[in-house]
Amino acid sequence: MLTGLHTLIYCEDPEAARAFCRDVLGLPGVDTGGGWLIFKTGPSELGAHPSSWEYEGEVGGTDQRFDVSFMCDDLAATMSELSAKGAEFSGPPVEQSWGIAVGVKVPGAGEITIYQPKYDPPAMH
Repeated sequence: MLTGLHTLIYCEDPEAARAFCRDVLGLPGVDTGGGWLIFKTGPSELGAHPSSWEYEGEVGGTDQRFDVSFMCDDLAATMSELSAKGAEFSGPPVEQSWGIAVGVKVPGAGEITIYQPKYDPPAMH
C-alpha cells in the first residue's frame, strides 16, 4: 500500500535550497545523514495531465514530464509571510483556470509554483 509521495528538487546549490526550505518555507525535516535533509510537506495529491492541450479556447503544451508545486489556502497571505522571510517571487500572481499562481525563487534550484487552488483539493480530505 502506498503511504505517501516523495518529491525531489535537484539543485546546483543544495545547501541554499535546503536552507530556503527550512528557514523561509518553515518545513520541518530530518537529517538522514551527512546533511541530506528530508522535509515534511504535508498532504499531497497527484495529477496526470496531457503534455499538450486545448482548454476553453487556449492551446498549450510542455516538454516537462514531472512538476512540483506548493498549495496554499490564501496566496496573498502566503506571499506576504514568505516575503517577510526573504522569499523572492518571479512576478505577480497570475489567474489560471485551476487557481491563482505565482513562482517563488528557490536559491540554488530555480523556481517552484505556489498556488491557491480554485478546486476542492483531494489532499485536504
